[in-house]
Amino acid sequence: MVSTFSSTAAGAIAIETAQLRDLTALRHLEKECFPQDAWPILDLIGVLTFPSVVRLKAISGTHMVGFIAGDIRRSEGLSWIATVGVLPEYRRQGIGAMLLQACEERLPTASIRLCVRNSNKGAIRLYERFGYQAISQWSRYYQDGESALVMEKRR
Repeated sequence: MVSTFSSTAAGAIAIETAQLRDLTALRHLEKECFPQDAWPILDLIGVLTFPSVVRLKAISGTHMVGFIAGDIRRSEGLSWIATVGVLPEYRRQGIGAMLLQACEERLPTASIRLCVRNSNKGAIRLYERFGYQAISQWSRYYQDGESALVMEKRR
């Protein structure tokens, strides 16, 4: 399923299912968005191929400018947003919100959780606008020792 959204700064943005053929673009996006915490290539292959993962990309023209992955864990009754990233030059244009909304629509569980750096105030505000609330904190979660805020949305 493809959904096209318009944004004055970003132009037309298409939200599409990401495939294994997007590995190179996803690897670039991870390195740009998360220089300290970019996933290793095997994790990227996994997120692009595991059957229980909702994986969506934001496309501007022919370029991947954003990505989100939601890991469905039916046995636990929840899903995890494993990663959300938008290239720096495309941020603050609503693309992260588009990806989050599209991913949530495809997640069948009543609860959705995610982790975010405590210092990432912009992302925290976005998640709060979507109804996520802080439920926990994981100390020294990131490679540089920063803690992660665990947030949850119940539907």
